[in-house]
Amino acid sequence: MSLRCDVLVVGAGIAGSSVAFELAARRDVILVERETRPGYHSTGRSAAMLSETYGVPAVRALARASRSFLADPPAGFTETALLSPRGMLHIAGHHQLATLDAAGPAPSSVQRLGRAAVRDLVPILDPGYVAGGLFEPDAMAIDVDALHQGYLRGLRRRGRLITDAEVTAVARTDGWRVETSAGVITAAVLVDAAGAWADQLAAMAGVRPVGLVAKRRTAILIEPPRGHDPAGWPMVIDIDERFYFKPEAGTLLVSPADETPVAPCDVQPEEIDVALAAARFEEVTGHAVRRIGHRWAGLRSFVADHAPVVGPDPEVPGFVWLAGQGGFGVMTAPAMARIAAAQVIGEPGGLDPDPRLLGAARLRT
Repeated sequence: MSLRCDVLVVGAGIAGSSVAFELAARRDVILVERETRPGYHSTGRSAAMLSETYGVPAVRALARASRSFLADPPAGFTETALLSPRGMLHIAGHHQLATLDAAGPAPSSVQRLGRAAVRDLVPILDPGYVAGGLFEPDAMAIDVDALHQGYLRGLRRRGRLITDAEVTAVARTDGWRVETSAGVITAAVLVDAAGAWADQLAAMAGVRPVGLVAKRRTAILIEPPRGHDPAGWPMVIDIDERFYFKPEAGTLLVSPADETPVAPCDVQPEEIDVALAAARFEEVTGHAVRRIGHRWAGLRSFVADHAPVVGPDPEVPGFVWLAGQGGFGVMTAPAMARIAAAQVIGEPGGLDPDPRLLGAARLRT
């Protein structure tokens, strides 16, 4: 197989599928994915929420800019709502009140709550542990699969998706010549949306890496304590992000919020992190974990400042970054895709946040 296109996007997770969707309205686009199923490594393992209080300032700005698309997607994009009410509750123990007091600027809707109000929202929390919290009522649960599949369906209507196509070599000529296990593709622009492997793809293309570090994040599903229905509870996050839990189809998804650096791989949960998730849940609630129904791990990729890397490489023409989402890729995908696509097309004006704040140049010395 030998194909040509205007833009080749590598990686069909939420980042690659969203930018390919946006670009295909104006350019001939091919999206390639090394796995049989797009989104296998990170997107398919995400428990995403839309929050404007979570992450570094650039991430919060991208979340704000993504809300309108997630709340009101284009006609025909999906048959189900992408967002559903959930709320997000940051809790603090007595030893963490100084951290709660020092919490940075938040949307006006965010409420400071005392211990009783926190327990009114989530009654299983131990009153001997919890001292207060911050509640973001406008945080929403995201239907990750519906969002991802909407992008992929739209891309298939406008462009081409090729799976089982691992990139094996990249050469720069008057554009790009990319060898994959499915054949050779030539393109004028190469978009690196390869997730934890983005630096590896850049190195193959002769582009300086941005210092991505892949980190393992573990999650388990447990039964809620007897006599409690978690359906109306918000997502609960420790103010220092030592753990979080959220309702998940009648169960509770619990994570120790681990960030263990690992080489990019098909990551699997470690027993120590599974045990830590259960222990931290028991610490904050006083309820024993009776049974773990399922356990898994995913990869979250970060650069030094924990903001995404979006836009053309400043040193290599025709190479575009869309990486380093750090676990926030789903809730920020609409805005990041628009920013990257506009820069590829050459129409970067009027975007929020300022694309210059997200570029690779900030990471180069």
